[in-house]
Amino acid sequence: MAEPSDEPKPPTSPEADASPEANNAADKAGSFGAVFLTTFTTVFLAELGDKTQLAALLLSAESGRPVLVFVGASLALISSSLVGVLLGRWLSRVLPPQQLERLAGILMIALGLWLGRQAAMSMFPLV
Repeated sequence: MAEPSDEPKPPTSPEADASPEANNAADKAGSFGAVFLTTFTTVFLAELGDKTQLAALLLSAESGRPVLVFVGASLALISSSLVGVLLGRWLSRVLPPQQLERLAGILMIALGLWLGRQAAMSMFPLV
């Protein structure tokens, strides 16, 4: 009878030999395609119909140079996204994930309340 150590072992991939911590980090980070698609979809849907898109529409109509407006608006969006990515990267190193999520939620609520107040004041100005 063969002992367990004598049995041939099935080939393993480098991923299988990695530590559980490395596997968890890779799973947590997500695949390239999933992160890219989620980011693209989120930003694309968030930007549809917002003030930036309306400004680009008006600038294109007024200038008659839509290609230059597209390039300028694209560079502006890339630059503002870069600021957000760098700030997010720094915050992820400084704060634990739960605290970062809580802070983002509080910021979104505060912005919503502030924008709601601005809208209410424009609709019902004080005499």
